[in-house]
Amino acid sequence: MNTTDNYGLKKPEYSDYADIEILNENFDTLDEKLHDAEVEASMDASTKTLLTNLGWSETTLQKIGSAIKFFGNKLGANPSTLLTSAKTIVGSINEICGNVIADGAAAHNAIYRGKSLGTSVTSAQWTAISNGKFTDMFIGDYWTISGKVYRIAHFDYWYNFGDTACTTHHVVIVPDANMYSAQMHNTSSGQYEAGSANTTEGGYTGSDMYTTNLATAKSTINSAFGSAHILNHRELLTNAVTNGYASGGAWADSTVELMTEQMVYGGKVFGNELNGSNMPYSYTIGFQQLALFRLDKSRICNRSAWWLRDVASAAYFCNVGDYGLCNCSDASYPLGVRPAFGICA
Repeated sequence: MNTTDNYGLKKPEYSDYADIEILNENFDTLDEKLHDAEVEASMDASTKTLLTNLGWSETTLQKIGSAIKFFGNKLGANPSTLLTSAKTIVGSINEICGNVIADGAAAHNAIYRGKSLGTSVTSAQWTAISNGKFTDMFIGDYWTISGKVYRIAHFDYWYNFGDTACTTHHVVIVPDANMYSAQMHNTSSGQYEAGSANTTEGGYTGSDMYTTNLATAKSTINSAFGSAHILNHRELLTNAVTNGYASGGAWADSTVELMTEQMVYGGKVFGNELNGSNMPYSYTIGFQQLALFRLDKSRICNRSAWWLRDVASAAYFCNVGDYGLCNCSDASYPLGVRPAFGICA
């Protein structure tokens, strides 16, 4: 006996006797499939869109419909009308999805998606950033602008921090690739030179990276997102080094900066704070690991070394090695510039 391609309905031959059982099986199958489609279609549009954007297939949505029907039948009621706390089962499923994937930084910092968001920030996206809901944006999502991939690393990382509190909702961006190479301490050759060229005197703010070499990155980032959309917040930065450890710091306005070891690794590795009787002080509010690197460690290593802003010794600043190792190097080495910055509406 032949069957239909989609639902396996039995197709009696002309030579077969009429069989009521077969007819009933066919009707039961049709009833089930049609009801599953009806329940799935009854999900509200926003939930279906959200689940689809998160990669849920039509097959998965149909399975949800089947699950709704299963539980409804177990409770002896029609799933479309069964009430649970004054809501239908379908309404409860929609509410659960909304609660699990809530608006705001906390929920969105916990979900990695990695979806392209286009070649520029849209007006709807700016609105979602401005109101702090971050609708349809998740960790790992990215914009490709002028050939560079700018990836979302965190939501509201600096919110409520600083000697003057940051009260602007923002998205922290880290480019996938190094933007260019530069030295922490410049030499006339532009290359590594032994001796006095390798110094961390003055800490991060005393480095040529901070005073001069980040300028190109700032210009490129301003062009990509618009200077009015680059978050200006207060940051605590090192400004003194004693016996190879960071011994002083001050608050400063900040837009585009090298990251700290904590922002990348989640803790200190080479950053030197302990020195005999010295009471350790990190001189940073960048002490939490960015969600991008917490959820996808592979994003740390881009197969090219890049600078961090932590002082490791009297001659070395910290960096991420080209093979992914935690590293520190002489200040005159030209390594990659891969800064972090915030965008806001």
